[in-house]
Amino acid sequence: MIENRDRFLKRIASRLGREEPRLTGVKRPVYSRSPQHRVLEGASTEELVDVFTKQCARIHTDVKVATVDTLEVVLQGALDEIGAKSVLAWDDARFSQYGLEGFVGKVDVWREGEASLVDTAERADVGITFSDRTLAESGTVVLFSGPGRGRSVSLLPESYIAIVPKSTLVPRMTQVTTEIHERVARGDDMPSCINFISGPSNSADIEMSLVVGVHGPVRACYILVDDV
Repeated sequence: MIENRDRFLKRIASRLGREEPRLTGVKRPVYSRSPQHRVLEGASTEELVDVFTKQCARIHTDVKVATVDTLEVVLQGALDEIGAKSVLAWDDARFSQYGLEGFVGKVDVWREGEASLVDTAERADVGITFSDRTLAESGTVVLFSGPGRGRSVSLLPESYIAIVPKSTLVPRMTQVTTEIHERVARGDDMPSCINFISGPSNSADIEMSLVVGVHGPVRACYILVDDV
């Protein structure tokens, strides 16, 4: 459901000196140069992994490596390092696909329609999701929210763990935004929210003093899974 769209568009139109929003005849510009598409162009998966890992070190994000067979052990090890007692995870079929059915049975799961889930997320030590797309250049996981995939799972717990299949790696934001534009143009169902998360929460807005955890988890860990 989209709310207040017409009022929002009319306000923008009025600021541009138009009586009504222009809803037809609008075309996306075609640029003569698009250097963003050439960044890491042709890089292999392992080359993207190398770029991703180095960038994660810069943004204070721990990276662990696993195979599908060792994923549960590596995930439990990450939780033990954090000292997690309460865990909240997405209701996501990939947990079963990656052999984590038993693990999910032991933690809280974001079930669609349960009113108390935000409170559960606030109390959780760790939130766990899969990454839908992963940007090597910036060490960013991209999350497509929807039923069973609440935003609060990655935003409210003190620590956050993203399970990152290697198959989700792309060079940079360019590839993901291109995909999103193509999906919109086809009329595909879109996520209720798309979050780009680059490590733990950081802010230096006040006196240029870096503070971690102002508006999100204070710790982030990515578990890179070899699925290719």
